Amino acid sequence: MSIGSWLRDHPQMLERAYGSTKTLFQKLDPVIKRIGYERVDRWISGPEDWSKQKIFNCKMCGQCVLHSTGMTCSMSCPKNLRNGACGGVRENGACEVKPEMRCVWVEAFERSEQMGTWGHEITHIQPPVNRQLEGTSAWVNMLTGVDKEVPKGWVGINTIPVLEKNGSGS
Repeated sequence: MSIGSWLRDHPQMLERAYGSTKTLFQKLDPVIKRIGYERVDRWISGPEDWSKQKIFNCKMCGQCVLHSTGMTCSMSCPKNLRNGACGGVRENGACEVKPEMRCVWVEAFERSEQMGTWGHEITHIQPPVNRQLEGTSAWVNMLTGVDKEVPKGWVGINTIPVLEKNGSGS
């Protein structure tokens, strides 16, 4: 068993590390902003890619949602699904496309149940991946907010108007 496999099977530990790293980057944001987000991205995207690849089999989409998917990289899904299993999960939990592989979303759901702070986020609908961010630092993208930008016209769960009892939008 590799260190990455062992760590993935302990999502609560990864969740704490993620939270600490997020806090660190938020505290360093004024310094990073002064240095320049693009420059810092060039410095850290390589080490971020290497470490996330080893631990999460990360695909460096630049819009990391590990904390929302049981510390499982949803982009490892052969269909690149960001919002749950495709419906082709085999009875044994294997992937429809790659039967030798366990479904990424089965793992994500199981691991999210072990998490404390962000485990409930498995039910949040994620926006489509912005392919222009591939290979960039998700941490830098988080600081600039570009990771939360959604394609024009995309409607997600957080952008649907809430209907009042009389049926009109609020």
